[in-house]
This record gives sequence, C-alpha cells and structure tokens, in this order.
Amino acid sequence: MSALMGQMMTTPLMIGSVLRHAARHAGEVEVVSKRVEGDVHRTNWAGIELRARKLAQAFARLGCEPGDRVGTLAWNGYRHLEIYYGSSGSQLVCHTINPRLFPEQIAWIANDAADRVLCFDLNFLPLVEKLAPEMKSVQHFVLMTDRVHMPAASSIAGLLCYEEIVDAEDGAYSWPDFDENTASSICYTSGTTGHPKGAVYSHRSTLLHAYAAAMPDAMNCSTRDVILPVVPMFHVNAWGIPYTAAMVGAKLVMPGPHLDGKSLYELFENEKVTFSAGVPTVWLGLLTYMKANRLKFSSFKRTVIGGSACPPAMMKTLQEDFHVEVIHAWGMTEMSPLGTLSKLMSKHDDLPAEAKQKLLETQGRVIYGVDMAIIDDDGRSLPWDGVAAGNLVVRGNWVIASYFGQKDAPSPLVSVDGEPGWFPTGDVAAIHPDGYMQITDRSKDVIKSGGEWISSIELENIAMAHPAVHEAAVIACKHPKWDERPLLVVVPKPGMSPTREDLLGFFEGRIAKWQIPDDVAIVAELPHTATGKLQKLKLREQFKQHRLPGA
Repeated sequence: MSALMGQMMTTPLMIGSVLRHAARHAGEVEVVSKRVEGDVHRTNWAGIELRARKLAQAFARLGCEPGDRVGTLAWNGYRHLEIYYGSSGSQLVCHTINPRLFPEQIAWIANDAADRVLCFDLNFLPLVEKLAPEMKSVQHFVLMTDRVHMPAASSIAGLLCYEEIVDAEDGAYSWPDFDENTASSICYTSGTTGHPKGAVYSHRSTLLHAYAAAMPDAMNCSTRDVILPVVPMFHVNAWGIPYTAAMVGAKLVMPGPHLDGKSLYELFENEKVTFSAGVPTVWLGLLTYMKANRLKFSSFKRTVIGGSACPPAMMKTLQEDFHVEVIHAWGMTEMSPLGTLSKLMSKHDDLPAEAKQKLLETQGRVIYGVDMAIIDDDGRSLPWDGVAAGNLVVRGNWVIASYFGQKDAPSPLVSVDGEPGWFPTGDVAAIHPDGYMQITDRSKDVIKSGGEWISSIELENIAMAHPAVHEAAVIACKHPKWDERPLLVVVPKPGMSPTREDLLGFFEGRIAKWQIPDDVAIVAELPHTATGKLQKLKLREQFKQHRLPGA
C-alpha cells in the first residue's frame, strides 16, 4: 500500500521571493546606508526590490547567463544588497570577496570562481586597477558609484558605472522560479592550508538558514527590529542578516566602511538600532569610545557576537553597564555560517547568576536544521558531560557536502558511530548535558585575529625563506583587542643572529600587513615528536605567558 501524499503547493524556496515579499509587505520600511562617499543614503525595501530587478536586467544585458558568477569587493550598503538579490534572484551566483585578503589571494579567488562580473566600491578602485590584468575571467568591471564620483580616467578599459547600468533599465522583470538547489552564492574560506576553498550555497539552504536565524532562540528578529550588521557582507554573507531582515521586514542599517566607535555610535543612536551582530574587535572599539565619552545606548537591546570567542569581560560590560543582551554564537563558512547560539533554557531560571553566566559564555546550543556531535579519532561519539572533549562534527540543511571545484576529490565528510555524512569542523569541543557546546581547542593550527583567520603555515613558509632561519613555527598568542595574534618562534642558523626587526621586516610585501606576526621569540630548538612532527601544543604551553608588544 502506497503512502498518502500531501496535497500542498510546492513553491520553491527562492531568494528572489524573499525580496518580493519584503517589497510587498514591508515596502515602506527603511534601508539606510552610510555610503563610501560619506553621506547617508535612505531607501526602503520597495526601492531595493525595484533596483534589484533593474540590476538583474543589467546583468543580462552584459551577457550574463544562469550560473555565471558576480564577484563583489564591497562594504555593507544598499548597492551591495541590490547585488545580493539581483544576481542570485536571476539565477546568477553572488560571490563576495574579502578585500582584507592579500591582493594575490583576491585575484586567485576571483579566477578560481571564474567571476564574469566584478562590482566594487569606490575606495577599492586602486586595488582593482592593480589586479584587473590578473583577473582573467572577469569581462566587466563595475564601479559601485554614480557618474559624479567616477574617475576621470582609469587603467581598467570599459569601466562601468553602477548607477548608469541600473538607470538604463526599466525594471519590467519578474523573479523567476527554478530548482531551489541551484547555487545562490559562493563564500571562500580563509586559506588555512594552501589556497582558500569555496563553499557554494543554494537557494534552499540560504532560505532555511535565514528562517532559522530569525527564530527566538537564535537572533530573534522581527519587523519591530532595526538591524545593523557590523559583520561585513563579505564575511559569510553577513551571517545571513541581509536575507533574514528582508524575510521579517525589519529596518536595515548599513555602516559601510565607517566602523570606528564614533561613527557606529552615531548610527546606532540616529537610526534607533535595536539589534546588531559582529566580531568582538568591533565592540571593543565602540565600547572604548562610549566609556571615554560617558555615553549610553537609547535603543540597542541585543547583539550576536561570533567570529571569535567573546571575552567574558566584554560580555559583562555590555550586559551590566549598557543593558545589552549578548548572544554568543559559533559557526563557520562551511555552515552558512550559523551553528550554535547561547541562550538560557527555562530550567536555568533558578540557577545562581554565576552558573547562568558560564552557560552564556559557551558557544551555545544548535538551532533546528543543524546537528552536532563530538567524536574521538576513531569516529566514536563521546558523552555530553561537559568534560569529555573531542573532534566537533556537524551536519544539516545548510552545511556543505563538498567544496567548489572539488567534487571529484575525496569527500571531506566523516562517519559518527558508523553513520556517514558528518562534516569535520576542525575544532575540538566539549558539550554540556543540556547541549551547550564549548570550543576547547583547534585541531588546525590557525590563528583567529579579529574574526579573520591567519594561516600559521603560510607565515612559517615565509619565515623559512629568510637566510638566517633554520626552523620556524607560528603560534597564537592571546591579545586583548584582537583575541589572538601570531607569534613567530625561530631557531637561527648556526652562527647567525637575526634581529626581531629584521625577521618581521622580511614579511613586508609577502603577506598582508595585518597578518604579519606581532613579535618574535628566538629559541635554541623547537619541540618535536619521535617522528619529527612539530609539537605546537607544547610550544603554546611554553609561550602561554608571553606578552605581545602593545598588548
């Protein structure tokens, strides 16, 4: 006997439908942007939707076909938002590129993704002019500004003006329906070993992620909110906020490149922001400015902090001094990115304040759509007792199964107790009996500085090229502002005495400035295993009290 089937409509989950919904049911709700040009721009969801439709027409006029990639080098703003929807909604693939990467990495990523169009903000013009000859796949370069701010001359042949290509269209375009598993966007991981890898999201995964993010035990977003994503739109799609805000019809406030404490505070207050999200480094700058000027928030009620661990002292300051609820979160590019968020359960209401705070300082509990486990090196699950620590693995509706361009490569997925289909996060964690996950270590030797990954291997490779270096290792050192910063540990060649300045100067021009180690330690030898492998765990223990300059 066959199963009884449901008789429901099978409307596909389309990114274009989210913007259509926002325009139809929250059309007058504002989208406010602090532009690269310096002024504040105001529009609404209806205006964003109309211009996104025009942009979809413009991409078609440029010859873009379904599946073509549209790259961006841009800050948080209304034009970037229009590209999110105008590209994905028209069956193109939105590819946000992190402009903070080393220039050669940016060019490599654009070529690997085979971007056909590159849209970029005005302040990235010198960078793109430098890289354009290396971006072999890009056929159209679009400067995200108006004619008034276009350069009188540029080395980029045929440089297009964003406002002109949008204004040239009539907007007579309807968002199409297609397979919801079609690629919607690509985000690249930071390169921990070798080149960065692309995570390709689908329309289905993106919308399910946006639904989950809005849930009460996640970001708890509603149409009553005024949302300011400090997390960049090039950082895992701003943690899904551009989709969630449209889905619930919230007012969206975009800070552009203006992320200093004064600019952020004025935007928070002028626009009556209620909710925000970002990495700890940004909050440190904002809180420092507010304390120096004895300021308070008038509307700001809660924030999600992720990207790297939120220092307990920062969490306490936000909660006690400024009455802001801090939601500690964890995720990764391969997870779109949300995995866990830390909120208390009703059973915890009667716990002492200190016990409650300890739970809130964990990375939190999974939201529906994601599952997690901790396993030993043989793939056996470990108990959730808050003590046992193991390799953290995940699976779910917005977790990748493979990387872009690597479908023929061995699957990255592993098994848990013989059950296949789990993604290894590279983190080591313990899980509380109530499901609160706590990252205890990293299995990969990468450094997380201000929410951005720095590859220790890449730094070591550069250091080893120095003529006076016999052996080198790079480890993370705690830093009060950036969470972690790299420390270079060097064994000199016999008879040679390289200085700190000489070693750090060697990195200049070989890697982005913000990735250069903060300090150097000269040692006689590095710890190794019997098989000759470097023991970084011992090295971290040896230098755990090391104080970085300026820290």
